[in-house]
Amino acid sequence: MKLFKEIAFAAALSLAAVFTLADAQAHEVKIGDLVIHHPWSRQSPMSASVAAGFMTITNTGKQDDRLVKASSEISPVVQIHDMTMEGDVMKMVELPDGLVIPAGATVKLKPKSLHIMFMDVKQQPGEGTSFTGTLTFEKAGTVTIDYEVAAPGADAMH
Repeated sequence: MKLFKEIAFAAALSLAAVFTLADAQAHEVKIGDLVIHHPWSRQSPMSASVAAGFMTITNTGKQDDRLVKASSEISPVVQIHDMTMEGDVMKMVELPDGLVIPAGATVKLKPKSLHIMFMDVKQQPGEGTSFTGTLTFEKAGTVTIDYEVAAPGADAMH
């Protein structure tokens, strides 16, 4: 009987570990019809006063929504940005009207493209750490997310 209890306990621990690992790997947040997949950032050079945030946002609903605001514990000024080419020069531009998340579509925020820009960063987050931010959507409302920090130069974090 004691052996059975030990095996049952070990099995329960194993299952708990599997489900915890799946949750950690998923790193997604749901709000309304939106699913925010794996928010992340990357460590910038220590002298930099800016950082960027990336993620994928899926709208499972039947109506467009719009990311209208972002905030973060690491920065007093946070903007929604895109990158555009002007001649041979890539420039960053703020999206003052926010970012549309079309119904039934997925929008990727990634390096050298759409992203969240953290300005006047108090202290650069280091690789392997995380920091908290919020995203405010026109219809879905406001949600708190955690950005996982990757190595400098990372193009994606899975």
